[in-house]
Amino acid sequence: MAITKEKKVEILKRIKEIFTKSESVVFLNFHGLPIAGESEMRKALHNKGIGYYVAKKTLVKRILCQSTIKGDEPKLDGELALVYLSVLPDQQAGDKIGGTDSIAPAREINEFVKKHKENLSILGGIFENAFMNREEMNALAAIPPLEVLYGQFANLIQSPIQGFVTTLDRIAKQKA
Repeated sequence: MAITKEKKVEILKRIKEIFTKSESVVFLNFHGLPIAGESEMRKALHNKGIGYYVAKKTLVKRILCQSTIKGDEPKLDGELALVYLSVLPDQQAGDKIGGTDSIAPAREINEFVKKHKENLSILGGIFENAFMNREEMNALAAIPPLEVLYGQFANLIQSPIQGFVTTLDRIAKQKA
């Protein structure tokens, strides 16, 4: 079914808004994903402030050609969905949602890619106004959330002090 010109203009506006206002966008191939799996994925992403938008590749490429994004555009194979940090008004709920973790879209969609390996694959993306290929987006997805990194850093700082205290305790027990 053909899309009307007005609808295409509306879709182009939405895609441009996603690319300009989102710090991170993941290009996702979702070929053959069952409806139940897609619904579960959309709901989980929405609850975490991450948007999911399906668009025609030709329309996405039209906006990408007009953009000032650095680097080489990744090859967009199959059906294309955009996964992005939702800083835009959500059309369903009518309110603004979003977060500050720009790596969250890659990390969260990677969890679903692991569950549905045969139906989902990351094609690449945009991070900090630069194109990223599949491997780079997968590397970003492997970075833990900021709260976990804070905990790891605190543990790293505390570790030498804890070792020193343990050593002093053993010395005190030997002398007692």
